[in-house]
Order: sequence, then C-alpha cells, then structure tokens
Amino acid sequence: MKTKFRFGIMGAGNITRQFCDAVERTGTAVVAAVAGRTPGKAAKLAAEFQIPGVYEDYEEMLKREQLDAVYIAVTTNAHYELTMLCLDYRVPVLCEKAMFRTYREAKTVFDRSKELGVFVMEGMWSRFLPKMAIVRRWIAEGRIGDVTLAQVDIGFCAPRNPQNRYFNRELGGGAMYDLLVYCYDILTGLLEKQVKEVEIQTIWTDTDVDAAELLQVRMDGCLGRLAASFLTDPGNMAIFFGSKGRIEMKNPHFGQECCLYEDGKEPEVFADDQENGFVYEIQEVIDCVRSGAIESKVAPHSMTLEASRLYDRILETRATAEKITLSELA
Repeated sequence: MKTKFRFGIMGAGNITRQFCDAVERTGTAVVAAVAGRTPGKAAKLAAEFQIPGVYEDYEEMLKREQLDAVYIAVTTNAHYELTMLCLDYRVPVLCEKAMFRTYREAKTVFDRSKELGVFVMEGMWSRFLPKMAIVRRWIAEGRIGDVTLAQVDIGFCAPRNPQNRYFNRELGGGAMYDLLVYCYDILTGLLEKQVKEVEIQTIWTDTDVDAAELLQVRMDGCLGRLAASFLTDPGNMAIFFGSKGRIEMKNPHFGQECCLYEDGKEPEVFADDQENGFVYEIQEVIDCVRSGAIESKVAPHSMTLEASRLYDRILETRATAEKITLSELA
C-alpha cells in the first residue's frame, strides 16, 4: 500500500481552502504542512483542515518537512522566488497562475527544473477540467466542422483599491496575469494551433497595472478574439464557431458545463458533477511526481513559456501608454 502523497502549502489565502478540500477528496494525498508570512493565517488554515505542520517561514518548512510537492498560492510577485527556493531543496512545485511575470523568469525556472530533474507545473487548473477534454474531442471529431472563429471573454469589476492584488504592481497585479492567462490558454489549448499573429490593445491605470486587454489572434485558418477585464463583466463565455455549428462554455475557466450545437441536431450538453475541480490538477501532480516526470503533458512548460512571451509584449506598451486614473472610475 502506497503512503499518502505529502503536500506543503506556501500561502494561506482563500484559494488554499479549496486546495485543501480537493486534496482530501483524492484519498491519496494529505496536506502535511502550511507556511504563511502573515501571523496567524497559516495556523488558522491548519486548525480548519487538521494540518500538522505550521510555519511562518517558507524555508523552515522545506528544511523540516519531508514533502513530495509544494503548492505555491501567494501573490504573483513571489512566484519566481519561491519556486526557485523549492528547487534549491529539490522539492517539486505546483504554482498558481500566472506562474511568472516575464519570459526570463519562466525560462530560468524551467532550465533549473530540467537541470535538477525536479517536477514543476503551473496551476492552470482549467486544463484539467473534464469539460476541456470533451470540447477538444468534439473539435477533433469535426462535430462543428472547421473552426474558423473563436472568442473567449473573462472579467469582473474588481475593487478600485490600488493596494489590493488586482491593481498593485508590487504584488504582481494586472488583468493579464489574473484573467488573460485563462483566455489565451483556453483558445490555444483547445484548438491546438500555432499562433501566427497577435494584435494587443490594453488599458493601463495610473498604478502601472493593466486593467483590461483585447487581443486579436490569428492562427492557421482561424481568428480568435480574447477579452480580459477588471473593469466590467464581459459575459464570461467561450464560443468556438465552425462550419457546421458551435460550442459554448459559460464561465470557461471554472464552470462545469459545455454545450454542443450541431446544425440540424438537438443540443448536446456535458456537465461534470465534481464539486471541486482542483482534484484533477492535484492528481496530475501526484501521478507525474511518482512517475519521475519533470513536466506535465497536459500543462507542459511550453504552455507557460508561451504565455510569458505574451506578458512581455504587453509590458512593452506600459511606458508609453495613456493611463486612466483608477480613483476616478465609477
């Protein structure tokens, strides 16, 4: 009988509760330790989920615990530093999206991962949701014919507080890291086509953070439109249009349903009944680490590197962009 897979957690924010719940649901893993720099937060999470190891120093947790992997759930600005720290201790990493702020950060980490033979993966949990496999199959089977147009829109009205994680540059804020990362990955991951050209429009705020993006993407035989915004709710929908129908996904980055509309047929609906979609991503980490893999075939290093190149392009526009005043927005 295998011993249970031991996760450690860096960070103790709200998302870690969903992670802990999902680990329990696997039946094959436990959260053995949690570390957080905000006094009391790690202890509170530990008490809620009966986590035995509690630390206020990340490195101390790595030194003292025999961990099979670490889940990094802090703000984006600390992802690179903490991933490199885990690699120093040869501990596999699952890191929340957006994993890195620049291509240079991503390349440095993945080169180190390969050098040491240690598993590293970006926590793009949407890639592992069952509905994604269903949509990919529908497209591959030609159920809607040739896909020539696609759109992915994700957003919400974020609090207009320059100190929160959404609009604070020092915390790694920005719609591209929080939302556009999903839009781009859903488009490219499901169509599995090479991106030939990207046109980018961005709204920057006076806090030096991007509040919204609109991208026009050209691939072989297909055009895509992506919208990500902290300023409005754009509908949170992904639609793939083909010559014989379309596929729709409401709340594409976390929802459980997808709908197939084939010309001349009744709609076909797929719905997953899993209450916590983190389970699939966590099981992938367990399987990869136990098999000795250094990257996931579902969410490979190339996925993160490609998104990081996109961030670099968006960041290039920051210095010369006209910026809106965050405090004046309704």
